[in-house]
Amino acid sequence: MASFPPSLLKGYKAFRDHRYTQENERYRKLAEAGQSPETLLIACCDSRAAPETIFNSAPGEIFVVRNVANLVPPYAPDDQHHSTSAALEFAVQSLKVKNIVVMGHGRCGGSQAALNPSAEPLSPGDFIGKWMELLSPAAEAISANKWSTPAERQRMLEFASIRYSIANLRTFPCVSILENKERLTLHGAWFDISEGELWVMEPDSEDFQPVNA
Repeated sequence: MASFPPSLLKGYKAFRDHRYTQENERYRKLAEAGQSPETLLIACCDSRAAPETIFNSAPGEIFVVRNVANLVPPYAPDDQHHSTSAALEFAVQSLKVKNIVVMGHGRCGGSQAALNPSAEPLSPGDFIGKWMELLSPAAEAISANKWSTPAERQRMLEFASIRYSIANLRTFPCVSILENKERLTLHGAWFDISEGELWVMEPDSEDFQPVNA
């Protein structure tokens, strides 16, 4: 145990002394009855934008899937491994969630790399390079806008990645069928790390507006 990260052990002790003591009955019920979250939240794996912290959620309230740049790939049933697609399928078909939220965030390293591949070289054969190819068309279109600043282009791509992922969600039959039956609702959100602000995508215009706290 000596080599285990000390900061994690310290955090675990605080969890046991405080949160678990206050919510031990909830944990026991979740262990016995299983989970039944109403929302699947697809977020970036950036350590600064943890959904459970942002939404102050209790154990068992949200089913979280995190990957680089909060991307959902298109529906592609084949013999490859599809982590995000598998989690999506489980949440929709087994947990029967009622909402799917795709949440991006400001200063996303994945979006920055997609916009500036020469500044952040990614070898063709590694995993992150292939994954970020999902954003290549949007990144190329946004990069062509020379009248915008680098910061503006990055935010544009962060918003675009959310819209792109929501469009890809609808390529999954299990999602599109339930959405058409109004048993499943798709949402977009963006979190500003520096200001702690949450922006939500309007369903009709697809514009993002800040939430009044």
